[in-house]
Amino acid sequence: MRAYGFTEYGGPETEALLDLPVPEPGPGELLVRVAAAGVNPADWKLRSGLRRDELPLDPPVALGREVAGVVERLGPQVSGFAPGDAVLGGTVGSAGGWAELARVPASFAAHRPDRVAATDAATLPVAAGTAADALAQLALPPGATLLVVGAGGGVGLAAVQIARARGLDVVGVASAAKHALLAGLGVTPVAPGAEVPGRVGGVLDLVGGDALRAAVRLAPAPSAVVTAADRPTAAALGALGVARDRSGPRLAEVARLVADGVLDPHVTEVRPLEDARGALALVEGGHARGKVVLRIG
Repeated sequence: MRAYGFTEYGGPETEALLDLPVPEPGPGELLVRVAAAGVNPADWKLRSGLRRDELPLDPPVALGREVAGVVERLGPQVSGFAPGDAVLGGTVGSAGGWAELARVPASFAAHRPDRVAATDAATLPVAAGTAADALAQLALPPGATLLVVGAGGGVGLAAVQIARARGLDVVGVASAAKHALLAGLGVTPVAPGAEVPGRVGGVLDLVGGDALRAAVRLAPAPSAVVTAADRPTAAALGALGVARDRSGPRLAEVARLVADGVLDPHVTEVRPLEDARGALALVEGGHARGKVVLRIG
């Protein structure tokens, strides 16, 4: 099958179009014919070796951590799905989703609503899922103020929309180029390093480093700060990493938000698999505005 990934750990020069064997779904897994796959910072971090200890791989392997497509075949011990079902989900280990076929755990898959395009659904397991998990972890009451550091990225845009739908006031730290977009979503935008107005009830950090350190000083307690970007710094400060749910019910929840018009994944780039290099370069260089998706099927 056609796939796109990397042949050894390193920079973009290690990326390539690949011809890989069709994967075999294991117990509790779906084999999904991929229609679309999301592009995320985790992809270039995997390729570069930054996550080698967390997820060791044996290249050549396909990249891609989230997909939308149609169930091709079921592995043993799977219920609730059938061949032909339209689904979205996360991928398994080294079986990346930038490929014609991908293994997806049935436990981290959900049926795709008819009103949700495959290109939108393919962005939900990582970005929107992380945002929903972080907000559930913070558990702020309606009327409280959420500070999102890095509000202009994929996770940030999902988080501010879900938070606003739950009755939270949101302050979003982002570059000036993204302020108009955030303001249109009902968010108070501020530039990095600028004064944050009002009293902050909780913080979602998507940047890490000094930005995370500054955010902890604004929160009522370090435990009111969760980060998806910098767990070591968070641990040193008493803040928390996002506790990922990675379940079918959480995926179904965010898919319903898209179907109901509450959440717009803001897909701004849809590229063919043959241009995966350019798609990943956009994300790695920080030049993507919104979500980048590969169309495969």
